[in-house]
Amino acid sequence: MSSHGILHQTSCTYTPQQNGVAERKNRHLIETTRTLLIHGEVLGHFLGDAILSACYLINHMPSSILKNNIHHSILFPHEHLHPLPLRVFGSTCFVHNFSLGLDKLSPRSHKCVFLVFTRSQKGYKYFSPFLNRYFVSTEVTFDEFSLYFKSQSSPLTPSNPDNSHSTFNVLIVCDLLTVSSSPSVPAPRSASTQPPLQVYSR
Repeated sequence: MSSHGILHQTSCTYTPQQNGVAERKNRHLIETTRTLLIHGEVLGHFLGDAILSACYLINHMPSSILKNNIHHSILFPHEHLHPLPLRVFGSTCFVHNFSLGLDKLSPRSHKCVFLVFTRSQKGYKYFSPFLNRYFVSTEVTFDEFSLYFKSQSSPLTPSNPDNSHSTFNVLIVCDLLTVSSSPSVPAPRSASTQPPLQVYSR
C-alpha cells in the first residue's frame, strides 16, 4: 500500500460509525435478519433464506439516503415494484398439491412456512418441515395471522392467567369430590338427620 501511496486506516474498537458503507450495510442486513428470525421464532438454519428476505425488503422500501426513493425503482424504473404481494416472513401457508395419482381423500395442500421471495422465479418459496423439502409456487393460501413455529408451542400452556385460575378451581372441586366420596373418610353427622352433603360442578 505504501508503494502505491495508499494510507491504510483502521477503525477503533466498538465504533461501527467509523466503518465504511459496506460494513454499515452489512450491519443493516444482519439487524433486519435478526428481527425477522426473532419475530417469527424461525430456526437458525434458515439464516440464508432470512438474509435473502431482508435484502428483498430493504431494496423495496424507501431510503432516506435516496430522498425516500426506492432502490429497486431506481435500478429498474420500468419494472413493477411488487410483482407479487408482500407476505409475512415465517407465516403459515398451505401450498396446493396438484400431484397426479391422488385419490379422493388425499390432502390437497402441504402445510409449510413462508421463507423468501425468489428473484429467479415469479413465485414464493416455502419449506415443509414434515416433508423436509422446499416449494416454489404461487398457488398457495396464506394464514399470516399464524406464525408457523409459534403455532408449534405446547397446547398445555395457558394462553392467559384466567385459564390457570380456572384449572386451579376445578382441581379444588375435584379434590372435594374425592374427599366427600371416599369410603375411608366418614362424613360427619349431626344430631338432627340431614341429607348428605353433595357437591355439584360443571
